[in-house]
Amino acid sequence: MSATTTSPRRRPVLRRLGDHTTLLAVVVFCLAPFYWMVVTSLRRSQDAFEMTPLPSPFSLDNYRAVFQPGNGFVRALGNSLLVAGATTLLTLVVGTTAAYALARLRFRFKRPVLALVIATSMFPGSLLIVPLLKLFTDIGWINTYQAMVVPNLSFALPLAVWNLTAFFRQLPFELEQSAMVDGCTAGQAFRKIILPLAAPGVFTTAIITFVVAWNEFMIALTMVNEQDMKTANVIVAQFTGQHGYDQPFGTQMAAGVLVTVPLVVAVLLFQRRIVEGLTSGGLK
Repeated sequence: MSATTTSPRRRPVLRRLGDHTTLLAVVVFCLAPFYWMVVTSLRRSQDAFEMTPLPSPFSLDNYRAVFQPGNGFVRALGNSLLVAGATTLLTLVVGTTAAYALARLRFRFKRPVLALVIATSMFPGSLLIVPLLKLFTDIGWINTYQAMVVPNLSFALPLAVWNLTAFFRQLPFELEQSAMVDGCTAGQAFRKIILPLAAPGVFTTAIITFVVAWNEFMIALTMVNEQDMKTANVIVAQFTGQHGYDQPFGTQMAAGVLVTVPLVVAVLLFQRRIVEGLTSGGLK
């Protein structure tokens, strides 16, 4: 036996070591920007460009500057919550019914319709800004919440319909038949039987939709120019801080942390449900 041949007993150990190393590299690659954002937010403004791995001295000045009354950051957080929440709610109502129809009803061109639904998500959002701006100007929607919710809805619905259609397909049709034998109408069978069983998929779709709507920037920047109507992402990008004419990197980093933390917490709390919803649609 050659000395360079790996022992069969060592192969699983080396394979696990390689998997763990790869996983660690991916985690570091993904979390390094967020870690540096947190560290920079905890530095003083004059120390923003230091390269030390930890802030020294530790300072909360940037966070105090974020919540200064004139910055409008708190109002912007409320706007983001309202827009993302409304987008999520409307996406679930429309997407759930549309996906159920595509999964259960038989009609001509059903496959092309589903393909067209997912194809609409391929359009770059930047190409839609000019026609949307013209349309919303003509109907008086500029500086309104619906000018942000409706485009977000058009971006979120294709993914929601696609995910939920796959989930509803794996639920046996006999569930509705049994419910209707017991006296339920088709609508009651859908509400009382199918929706509770589809809760993992619906919950996963809600989380993904909320994250997408919360992070949306281009539409909110274009359709709104009043300070009180801007979302948190736009406010962070246009933040002037409290340090004269200097670019307030530290204050922007602090605002970015405050915008990102709710999403990170939500994903960590509901990660099991998210994984369950993403995988259960492929099970028989």
